[in-house]
Amino acid sequence: MFSKSKINEPGPKQAEATPTAAPAAAAPAAPKSDYTPSTPKAKPPASLLSSDLHITGNLKTSGDIQVEGTVEGDIRAHLLTVGETATIKGEVVADDVVVNGRVVGRVRGLKVRLTATARVEGDIIHKTIAIESGAHFEGSVQRQDDPLTPGGKKAAPAAAPAAAPAPSAAVKAATAAAKAEG
Repeated sequence: MFSKSKINEPGPKQAEATPTAAPAAAAPAAPKSDYTPSTPKAKPPASLLSSDLHITGNLKTSGDIQVEGTVEGDIRAHLLTVGETATIKGEVVADDVVVNGRVVGRVRGLKVRLTATARVEGDIIHKTIAIESGAHFEGSVQRQDDPLTPGGKKAAPAAAPAAAPAPSAAVKAATAAAKAEG
């Protein structure tokens, strides 16, 4: 019926293609449409800023950036990878941020990861964060549901701050009453 060697041949011979095409034509045809599916565009590779490059100014892209050099300015990207030799002085905003080098400034990202070689001096606003052992971080960390927009929606706290002292006072009063009785 089918031979493996015919499947692996570079191209079908004209005589072989005709018999297989005839049964397919006998099957009920699907309605024709003008739509032709396009092949998805390949994602372009990350832009690489090499270690000998020094940029003064802001960078903005919807793609990925890998920084190995020095940037004095803000960076906005989809995925930002800060290389071990890199230094960024400015705000970083990206969906995914991986810091292997040095960042002096605020970091905003949906997913932020500080590797063991990371050095961050500034606040981190994130949805999820991972900090490896050995990373140096000086600043504050704040979780937000939408960290990419300034003043974004903060994560709901587990308990309201005003309600927290009331249970403590009640517990202290109950403890004092128990000691007085006993």
